[in-house]
Amino acid sequence: MATVNDLQFNSLINNLIKEGFLTAPDAQKHYQDAQKQGVSLINYLVTRKIVNSTLIASKISLEFGVPIFDLDVIDTQHLPSDLISNVLIQKYHVLPLHVRGTTLFVAISDPRSFQGFDEIKFSSRLNPEPILVEEHKLAKTIERLIEAADQSMSDLLDSDLDNLDISGGDDNASTTTGDTEDAPIVRFVNKILLDAIKTGVSDIHLEPYEKVFRIRYRSDGMLHQIAAPPASIANRIVSRIKVMSKMDIAERRVPQDGRIKMILSKTRAIDFRVNTCPTLFGEKVVLRILDPTNAQLGIEKLGFEPEQQKLFLDAIHKPYGMVLVTGPTGSGKTVTLYTGLNILNTPERNISTAEDPVEITVEGINQVNVNPKAGLSFASALRAFLRQDPDIIMVGEIRDLETAEIAVKAAQTGHLVLSTLHTNDAPQTLNRLMQMGIPPFNIVSAVNLIMAQRLARRLCEACKVPVEYPESLLIAAGFKQQELRQLKLFKAVGCEACSGGFKGRVGIYQVMTLSEKMRMLILNGGNTMQLAEQATAEGINDLRASGLNKVRLGVTSLEEIDRVTTEN
Repeated sequence: MATVNDLQFNSLINNLIKEGFLTAPDAQKHYQDAQKQGVSLINYLVTRKIVNSTLIASKISLEFGVPIFDLDVIDTQHLPSDLISNVLIQKYHVLPLHVRGTTLFVAISDPRSFQGFDEIKFSSRLNPEPILVEEHKLAKTIERLIEAADQSMSDLLDSDLDNLDISGGDDNASTTTGDTEDAPIVRFVNKILLDAIKTGVSDIHLEPYEKVFRIRYRSDGMLHQIAAPPASIANRIVSRIKVMSKMDIAERRVPQDGRIKMILSKTRAIDFRVNTCPTLFGEKVVLRILDPTNAQLGIEKLGFEPEQQKLFLDAIHKPYGMVLVTGPTGSGKTVTLYTGLNILNTPERNISTAEDPVEITVEGINQVNVNPKAGLSFASALRAFLRQDPDIIMVGEIRDLETAEIAVKAAQTGHLVLSTLHTNDAPQTLNRLMQMGIPPFNIVSAVNLIMAQRLARRLCEACKVPVEYPESLLIAAGFKQQELRQLKLFKAVGCEACSGGFKGRVGIYQVMTLSEKMRMLILNGGNTMQLAEQATAEGINDLRASGLNKVRLGVTSLEEIDRVTTEN
């Protein structure tokens, strides 16, 4: 099937302009904003209620000769399943409706969805035929379909826990359950893993002590105990996890790393990164849950303030230079970087990443697990990337001078480089690079943007309540006297729908570009304090100020911001 060309698509927009539904400057601005956010122009116009969904559908129908269909008459339970993966459905914003012979009727709301029909044809082994539907109805139907798929996963908790499809690392062979007498251990471990996935935790900690064996989940950044099985079976539980992750069960004296893959459905699998560490009373095991859907949140849900989001999008759309994200472990750096990479991930770009290890797998991105023991370091991976015609490079972490020098050189020679550093805020990152040995003139010529971030827990909308504080406390916290009268703050309470009054997390950011004054300060050897003062003078919010903005909006509590940021 022929694809729709840009000229036809532009004529649709031109018709909307001629009929007074859009102005030419607005259309151009909306088109650029939609491109930066990785969504189609049609989706952008409809979701922001700039143009009515029904109107734009009728215009597309007339323009391209595609019939309009009302999605409200469709029962989603009867849609053809397993013909198109949820990944393709979300990628191209399409929906399989009906199969007739060798034809698959596919709902679309945007003519540019045609570009994915070759991939849909390959996946389904059927000939796709477009059916036009209204954008807002298509978006809601796709959302219900994805939610139903996720719900089916939770039904596994009521299924046979003995026969889950689990393998270790990249090995396709399922892990055997072992002796029948270990069946209760197998079921217990499987339930621990499934409960963790269902409740959306990020890590599982299994900790042996002299008289107890404690199991904890990390949810929304906080650890809480969920089980305390007898210490006598601790070794059996740990051994089971080591078998699942292809570790040496006889070796208990040194740390080991492994990986578990759990197949939940034909379209969804969850990986666990596993690490063991010998302690006084046995081996402690920590499992990090690596869910690819975490990187598909969309930039709107990360928590950027409007100006910060614009700075980040502008930086990643530059053809060359460095974008550095900094913060402690577990602050969401990887999700932020992959959100940017997903926006940039098009067939026209060659994207390569070097990570330790790869936590989120994305189709279309060349991802490398560094392995220092085998001689594959960040630096050697970067050298290989530069010989493979790269457009965009992502380095999991800049740890040493060699890696930093190669990354800076790549950024100076026409490549966009994204990476992370472990520093407390954006100004400290500049000094960290200088301390590594990168000359200041290389820093100012390579770095486009530095972003520090933290994750704060969101207040539960169902149970949060207003709270009042003494004026002296609010002023000491960082609020201004003139805003206290209108200030409305909330506190956590707790209900059945949340965990201690919080549900989910939101990012807090310090987004800093390098102005001319900042560059001169770096070239003159300015220290962290001077750089921070210059950033403040330029109106760049530090983490504390960004956190207080979330408090003003009722997104989180003052106590939570006190927990995740340091007062100036």
